[in-house]
Amino acid sequence: MSTIRKNPAGPAAGSTSVPRRRLLPSERERMILEGSVRFFSEHGLDGQLRDLARGLGITHTLLYHYFPTKQALIERVYSELFEGRWQPGWDSLLDDKTLDVETKLTRFYTEYAKIILERDWVRVFIFSGLSDRYITERYFSMLGERLFPRLVRESRRYRGQKNRGKPTARELELLMGLHGGIFYMGMRRWVYGHVADDGKTAAFDEVFIHDRVRGYLLSLDEVMGINRTPGKACVPGADVSIFKKKPLASSRKRARPASQSAKETLS
Repeated sequence: MSTIRKNPAGPAAGSTSVPRRRLLPSERERMILEGSVRFFSEHGLDGQLRDLARGLGITHTLLYHYFPTKQALIERVYSELFEGRWQPGWDSLLDDKTLDVETKLTRFYTEYAKIILERDWVRVFIFSGLSDRYITERYFSMLGERLFPRLVRESRRYRGQKNRGKPTARELELLMGLHGGIFYMGMRRWVYGHVADDGKTAAFDEVFIHDRVRGYLLSLDEVMGINRTPGKACVPGADVSIFKKKPLASSRKRARPASQSAKETLS
């Protein structure tokens, strides 16, 4: 009579799990950074570092080794997720005098939406605005230097204006309506979970972007039509100092007292 062996010997029986490869410091840092972006996009910037470490499967001490403070981690998140996504080619595109304004703005915002407005970017940006606004203020400060002056210049070029005066409140409000409308496309998708989908057109398709750009340019007739200022030559940019914030270090200090920062280091 044959005997059935319940635990037959074989290659699988004596096998052992392959030890995990030890990550290089640069790989570990990258893993922590990418995990932090996901964590903050889900729990906001007020999420606790102990919870982050637990989710990453590492000790709080190891997390502290790579990022001594929560602020240091947020700085890296901003550098990677926000500042690092701005494409140098966009400056050249907006300065290209061979393109008409409508084509230029449509092309820029189509690329901008596809690269910038992804899930983690939008959600972290929103959470920052609901927290201490550190990331949002830094980002708008960058846009105030690299984007908004160019948009004011191109808008005036579209209207045939050559003045270099400070933009009016109506100009700025209309401009922020264009930029905010593009951003809202991402917010509606990644915050509200709503996408206008006809099954044929991508979320950030050029046709949607062009509709917003076209509507903006048509509105310039009324906004700028009553503010014509003759000029001798077309100037490279306009004064949009209104977008520039006070030194970020001081504003960050007011937003987060030393006692609170110390607590976050241990959170």
